[in-house]
Amino acid sequence: MADYEEEIPDEEKITIASDFILDAPPGEFNEVFNDVRVLLDNDVLLKEGASSAFATYNEDQFTPATIEGCDKKVLITKNAKTEDGRYLDPRSGQTFAFDHLRKTASDLEPADIDDCGGFRSAFEKEVTSYTENHYGSITTNGVCSIYGNGDDITCCIEHHKFQPNNFWNGRWRSKWTFNTSSGAISGVLMAQVHYYEDGNVQMISNKKIEDKIAVGDPSATATKFVAKVKLAESLYQKAISANYNVMSDTTFKALRRALPITRSKLDWMKVINYKIGAELANK
Repeated sequence: MADYEEEIPDEEKITIASDFILDAPPGEFNEVFNDVRVLLDNDVLLKEGASSAFATYNEDQFTPATIEGCDKKVLITKNAKTEDGRYLDPRSGQTFAFDHLRKTASDLEPADIDDCGGFRSAFEKEVTSYTENHYGSITTNGVCSIYGNGDDITCCIEHHKFQPNNFWNGRWRSKWTFNTSSGAISGVLMAQVHYYEDGNVQMISNKKIEDKIAVGDPSATATKFVAKVKLAESLYQKAISANYNVMSDTTFKALRRALPITRSKLDWMKVINYKIGAELANK
């Protein structure tokens, strides 16, 4: 029993707490954080030791943030992080501090934006239009941020639907990189859904894309790029839907026993009669 009574070192506690936080399903960060907080029972240790996990989680999840004075949200991503730990909003040309627990932006400062010879702003216009049209809904709209760095344009897209009252949450993320010199396109598509009514099921899926287009003027190139993005994302989403329709008709049904172990159907009327007879006999 002595082994079970040994105190776990603080470093190991932080590692365990960070792992829980990083594995939190989309839309459930607060619930996981509150549970970890109770288990650790040390707010100072949690805040000081696991703060990097909070930032990593928000960056990996492409967490949307609201910027004061801006009508469009910005994404918290690794591409947006500056050397001093702030985040860049290329659309408004500002950097800001971000509270990873409260999910709030503050302390806005002007910033220089690498527009890649006009390609970044052209891609921003086309990708924003595509995101709002393709990922628009009554409750939430898709969010995108487009970054420029030399010859490379990076486009991050996020859309989520959180339905905790119906016991499910889901998030879509895609990250596309385009080289303005070679025309090379690389992308990764990521979908994650958590369903937890009377159970606990997660779907985590991703796919990598490689393609290429001819490079022309920024506007025309951006139009061709978005056409490639739209086709790839639509095909991937249709493939996921088709796959789960097949699973519903085959795999999930195979998990259930078609007949009882007796290999014969249960006659429920006999069961009821047996029960009534037993009750009368007892009287």
